[in-house]
Amino acid sequence: MATTLVTEELLYEEKPLYVPSLQELKGVIQSALAKNFETVSVEVGDCPDLKDSFYGLVDSGLGGSPLLLEIGGPPFLLPLVQRSKVYNLKEIVQKALPGEGKILAIGAGAGPFPLRNSNCEGIINLAIDEKGVFKNGSYTAKVHGPDEKCVLERIPENDPRCALLMNLFISRGAPGPVVKVKCSKRIGELNFVECIRLGLAENYKEKCVGMGGIFVLKKGAAHQHVMRDFSKTPLTTEEELNDWLKFYNMPAQLNALGTLITHENDLDLRLQHFHSFSKSNWGGHYHYDTTPEVVEYEAYLNVAERVVRVDRPLETHKVGRD
Repeated sequence: MATTLVTEELLYEEKPLYVPSLQELKGVIQSALAKNFETVSVEVGDCPDLKDSFYGLVDSGLGGSPLLLEIGGPPFLLPLVQRSKVYNLKEIVQKALPGEGKILAIGAGAGPFPLRNSNCEGIINLAIDEKGVFKNGSYTAKVHGPDEKCVLERIPENDPRCALLMNLFISRGAPGPVVKVKCSKRIGELNFVECIRLGLAENYKEKCVGMGGIFVLKKGAAHQHVMRDFSKTPLTTEEELNDWLKFYNMPAQLNALGTLITHENDLDLRLQHFHSFSKSNWGGHYHYDTTPEVVEYEAYLNVAERVVRVDRPLETHKVGRD
């Protein structure tokens, strides 16, 4: 049963999700990935310390009241930007997961364009401790200069903003069991996230299942985009959108944060959305790997108990959902 809360002019809607056991999910994900990768290992076990520099998160785990949060959506970007849609992530995250305890929020969306004076991708990695102290390890990626280089920059520690659209996996950042995935040598046509999502959708049918976390592209490269600055002409088709986006072939290592869900759940949800950062100057929206022979993935995912939808666009469309 859905619940609705209106807070500070933003509409909050919430629905429970179907929550299979991690052991059950292990089998479903193993079966799905085995159709798409030559080597696959899926286990349930304790999450590694995600604060380790290899992973780069601001808290350790993915456990404790896990949920998916979606804010805004592509209709606030396309056909033309709605510049009023700037959000305070600290406030929204605390409303989505109220009560005592710390919070970890990771995922993909649009970065705070007022900070960069330009449209940009957001790679969100933030925590709030038990005393309400905000820690921001997030990044923006933007297209810069006449040569259109990708520029990855840390968001200042005290800046809680994002804009337009956002998909987050939120938890208490607690240690505990997760689904641990390793796979290599892609032999199918699906990308890593799509393979898992479609496998879940096929298995659970009308039941809505959501997951989120981190995957690492350890070897190879990926086709990723970064949004150019806001278009001055309306973008109404996927073709116009793709002409506006700037695509790059980004080399490993890429650490990607985001969410996936099997259904829109009558909330106009985005079905999958992962953005990556790196220790070099690369970051952006993951589409697929470009090196199937050598690609290697490592992922840590948890299942969400509910989905919270914030500021759902009243007028919607399906452009820009990939």
